[in-house]
Amino acid sequence: MVTSHRQFKDAVYEQLARVGKAVAAPKRLELLDLLCQAPRTVETLAELSGLSVANASQHLKVLREARLVTAEKKGLYVEYRPADAQVGPFFLSLRTLAEARLAELEHVKRQYLEQRGEMEPVRDEELLRRVRAGEVTVIDVRPAEEYCAGHIPGAISIPISELKKRLAKLPKDREIVAYCRGPYCVWAVEAVKLLRKKGFRAHRMELGVVDWRARGYRVETQREARA
Repeated sequence: MVTSHRQFKDAVYEQLARVGKAVAAPKRLELLDLLCQAPRTVETLAELSGLSVANASQHLKVLREARLVTAEKKGLYVEYRPADAQVGPFFLSLRTLAEARLAELEHVKRQYLEQRGEMEPVRDEELLRRVRAGEVTVIDVRPAEEYCAGHIPGAISIPISELKKRLAKLPKDREIVAYCRGPYCVWAVEAVKLLRKKGFRAHRMELGVVDWRARGYRVETQREARA
């Protein structure tokens, strides 16, 4: 039987819709965002996303069926990761489009920051130039495993839970730039608030590792940092 033009197009868009359906749930988007930071077990993903392990497993099954994530047995646990290098840019493109078209998204973010008396992040290219040139002290306040999986070159790993006890090791004669998972990660907000309270000159950078890589900037792994 010869396939008609209509049948061909219907089949193509049906396959494309599998990706759309897979990301048509807030929690699956959050899981995808987390996996773009570092590989995770379902138990860790459930904890970070506020889901039960059973619900996290179901969401991951949908993402796997759409070939967006893959899983590998690691000892007693199963570790999930993006199935392709294009998953990160896909998530970033989706987020960027939503930011451009949905004023509600900006309203939610602004309301959150204003309620906490927080400042807008520094976005200008001069700050990015200084970060890339090593002219400021950059701290990565994500969990250590995310830092090891990929971080901005030269950044110091100080998980937000450890920041208070490690303040004495930070230089007060240099500006500090804190970053985490991107514009909707609140750890950098908390970090800058604490640093400024303790007398440091600190700024929040909205770019996370996924954004950094998408701009064509080099991302360093822990293995490279030790070399």
